[in-house]
Amino acid sequence: MLYIGVMSGTSLDGLDIALVELNGSIRLLASHYIPMPDALRAELLGLCASGPDEIARSAIAEQNWVTLAAQGINTLLAQQGLAPDAIRAIGSHGQTIRHEPARGFTVQIGNPALLAELTGITVVGDFRRRDVAAGGQGAPLVPAFHEALFEERYGHRAVLNVGGFSNLSLIEPDKAVAGFDCGPGNVLLDAWIQDQRNESYDRNGQWAASGQVEPALLQALLSDPFFQTKGPKSTGREVFNLPWLKQHLGRLPPLAAEDIQATLLELSARTIVESLTGAQENTEELLVCGGGAHNAALMTRLGQLLPRARVASTATHGVDPDWVEAMAFAWLAQCCLDGVAANRPSVTGARGLRVLGAIYPA
Repeated sequence: MLYIGVMSGTSLDGLDIALVELNGSIRLLASHYIPMPDALRAELLGLCASGPDEIARSAIAEQNWVTLAAQGINTLLAQQGLAPDAIRAIGSHGQTIRHEPARGFTVQIGNPALLAELTGITVVGDFRRRDVAAGGQGAPLVPAFHEALFEERYGHRAVLNVGGFSNLSLIEPDKAVAGFDCGPGNVLLDAWIQDQRNESYDRNGQWAASGQVEPALLQALLSDPFFQTKGPKSTGREVFNLPWLKQHLGRLPPLAAEDIQATLLELSARTIVESLTGAQENTEELLVCGGGAHNAALMTRLGQLLPRARVASTATHGVDPDWVEAMAFAWLAQCCLDGVAANRPSVTGARGLRVLGAIYPA
């Protein structure tokens, strides 16, 4: 059967739309990417922090997000010569604007009802809140999919997703899959280069590679309580953001902008590796997906910090790293429709297995 997965992550760079065939195996058939319009990105970023008139602003942003997603889905269908009734369901993550599981809530906007109306396809959305209701973190949700996608259960393998934030899935023989958020992935790197150079991201990590790591800044950043917390754990822009970085910078002598970028890359790499080595001994292979898989400087540093492991893109296993998360939400939609629990208490800390998502028929 055919499913569509829609993912818009914390990087807010655009919408990933994946056409996936799920018939016992998992196969990406086609994909479509829509860059996030600047005005919508700015509004979504603004909604990640407290501000005036949030309810109306979030409703308008949600309508604009859904309209964009529907346009992308309909374009993908037209490109593939498919009618809406060829698709069993759309799995739509929506856009996270708040994630505070310690306070018992997570908020993704994305109006699945409107998306169903605009596409004529059944939509499954609202994947995270059931896990949070069951006492879980609501994130990460992809470890169960990583386990299904990379089902060869040999050795000690980890799958690393590096988007705005980084998260790990730990896959080992005869063990329940484990996973957790590690900390900032690209979110601070993107925020700093946007602030200093008005560029949306650091291509291949070239700017970071031009600088030197500042030990005092690195130690200050690593002192954040999140990094001392054991999993299950998750995080978001509520914790790690540009004001958080500038608060730390204000306590230190002035530093070169490129050295700050180098230190932020080291923070991402170090927290990933320390999280991994603390949870899985003797990792043999680290497969990387998400935008971070294209950051040559980050990939090189991960390899240096994990000399005994093979660090490689998921592309080496035939899976395009750019589409893994969108594929995951197609798979999660299938799980919901089939009544299959898709959270993993070993990952999120939920009280038990739960079917995730709410169904909005076409």
